[in-house]
Amino acid sequence: GEAYDVTAHADHLAAWLAAYRLPPACVLGHSSGAQVAAALASRHPDTVRAVVLAGPTCDPKARTRPRQIGRWLVDVAREAPLQAPILVRDVWDARPWRVRTTLSHSVRNPVEADLVRIAVPALVVTGSRDPVVPPSWRAQVARLVPQARTVVVPGAAHNVATTAPVQVADAIRRLLAPSLTKG
Repeated sequence: GEAYDVTAHADHLAAWLAAYRLPPACVLGHSSGAQVAAALASRHPDTVRAVVLAGPTCDPKARTRPRQIGRWLVDVAREAPLQAPILVRDVWDARPWRVRTTLSHSVRNPVEADLVRIAVPALVVTGSRDPVVPPSWRAQVARLVPQARTVVVPGAAHNVATTAPVQVADAIRRLLAPSLTKG
């Protein structure tokens, strides 16, 4: 019945992980979900063993709904052709009012405060053609997260996690490789 803000969403995710008694997980958040992943890692560090920030928002230079929408409209033209109908269906399934409210929460969220508190290995992954996450913001995110690696997928736009799954999965495997060999 309501759209959670970033903090509430992270708290619900932490409660879900605890309810299932899951060990610390590698959490991937895409777009505004990257803000949720950062908040989870910051506020509930015992639940996260690594974090993947795929196309992380919200660039301070575009921290308004109109600017984010403008960047997303540019992105639609850069995405793989089948992404547009998927995105329309996703907005419809989530309900437009919830998407609008979630976007409002996203642009008001001071993500930088969470990024600097991430104490686990992190991956910042974007597409080279992502207008939502320009190179300057991608670099700033990587500088703010203490243990961040950056991967830029050539030719990909904002939906890098779904349009370049092999490259993203390979990068995540490399991120987790040291802990995978420990058992």
